[in-house]
Amino acid sequence: MTAGGGRGRARGRGLPSWTTQRWLRVGVGLSLAVLAVLGAVGGAVLYRTGTLSKELVDVRSPALTASVRLESAVLNQETGIRGYGLTGVAAFKAPYAAGLTEQRTNVARLSELLHADRARLDDLKAVEAALLRWQERFARPIAATPPGSPSPLATGRAAEGKKAFDALRVAMDRQQERLRADRARARAHLMSTMVLRNWVFSAIAVLILALAALVFEGLRRGITRPLNRLGADARTIANGDFEHPIDPTGPADLRRLSAEIDSMRRRLVRELAFSEEARHLLDAQTAELQRSNAELEQFAYVASHDLQEPLRKISSFTQLLQRRYGGRLDERADQYIDFAVDGANRMQTLINALLDFSRVGRLHNAQESVDLAEVLGQTLSSLSVATEESRATVTHDALPTLIADPVQMGMLWQNLIGNAIKFRRPQQPPVIHIGAERAGEAWRFTVTDNGIGIDPEYAERVFVIFQRLHTKDAYPGSGIGLAMCKKIVEAHGGTIAIDTAHTAGTRITFTLAPEPADPTAPTDPPRTEPADAGAVR
Repeated sequence: MTAGGGRGRARGRGLPSWTTQRWLRVGVGLSLAVLAVLGAVGGAVLYRTGTLSKELVDVRSPALTASVRLESAVLNQETGIRGYGLTGVAAFKAPYAAGLTEQRTNVARLSELLHADRARLDDLKAVEAALLRWQERFARPIAATPPGSPSPLATGRAAEGKKAFDALRVAMDRQQERLRADRARARAHLMSTMVLRNWVFSAIAVLILALAALVFEGLRRGITRPLNRLGADARTIANGDFEHPIDPTGPADLRRLSAEIDSMRRRLVRELAFSEEARHLLDAQTAELQRSNAELEQFAYVASHDLQEPLRKISSFTQLLQRRYGGRLDERADQYIDFAVDGANRMQTLINALLDFSRVGRLHNAQESVDLAEVLGQTLSSLSVATEESRATVTHDALPTLIADPVQMGMLWQNLIGNAIKFRRPQQPPVIHIGAERAGEAWRFTVTDNGIGIDPEYAERVFVIFQRLHTKDAYPGSGIGLAMCKKIVEAHGGTIAIDTAHTAGTRITFTLAPEPADPTAPTDPPRTEPADAGAVR
């Protein structure tokens, strides 16, 4: 009892695990089986109808017709032989002879038609026996008499001939009655079979319609409805309702698909929650970075501005000491005074550079249409003394007109060209070329020189503020030029880098967007590194 119940429960759990393919296979198999049974039944009914129809048309009706014709032939024989016997006129033997021929034809026809019906063959044999007795005792002897005079046998055997012919007529009537009964019975069977055929084919049509409706409903409930529901759930999720659950329904494979999509939805919800949390954290960090950058810029501006006055006093008094007491003290005191004056001057230079750096993007931020060729011409004019002293040659491609800050563009050209002139090879005039080409929506510029170049290991660090590759005695400067160029380019939505593939001098590439970046967006804060590690030209 328990084992049987366990098997029943197992089967109950097994059906829901069927896949769509298995359901379709079982459904198609059952449908084909039902159609095969219906076809067999319909075929059997059609075969039975055809058999009965053939028996009625090809056997029963022709047999009755042949029997009637046999009777007609016998009557012709009787009429002809009776007239010949009474008159002796030879013309009366013609119907007799024709009747004999027709008799043989119809007997042969009946034998052929009734060869499978022993009872009717017995009736035919009875007719033949009665006919033979009549012919041997009456018809043939009279027919054998010569013509010209009546046959005495016609009157002498009249009673016997009548008796024999009556027996023959009884046998033929019995035969025809039974043949009529057989034909009526065959017709009744045919009609009943045709009625059965009509009912069977009506039932087949109803069953086919019911089977089609069942298949349609099964497909609707098992496949179409689950797929529509899954599609509706997927569209709901695609419209943004990621908390909407997906309930698995339908065959096993569709339920597995629903479960996988729901698992993907839950994973997506977790990732969205993580992304949202990360976005909030990034917004907080961005706001903190903006605040920190603003404070750093404000600190740099205030520090550099507020240090101007005390530093100016220090520089003035150290220079005054140098003028008044230079040569009056010992050599070491003069050296100390020189150190103080030089340090004050260097500090003054650094503070001015830091002040300029802090002003980039804060004080100079006028966005307008700028002809870069015109700005380049103004820059070259301001660098004319350095250009003439170094015998520098500056060429450029056709430069575009962009939306930018004209002051910052001037500072960009001045720092890049000034560095190219400053870091030239000894005894070799600098050759500088400025290239410009379209790079998608932006413009890509190159500043190429034949100077001393930059080692690839310093390609990133030269853009860090206050980094130098050389001592101040070899190449003067504050170490802030390329850092300021980087800040200007990034403020205009571009990037700047050293082309390390170019080895014959230095090539600096940078891009500028047609529309500048948001000046309020956060930028990387200034970085400082040990002076012996980095580089700015």
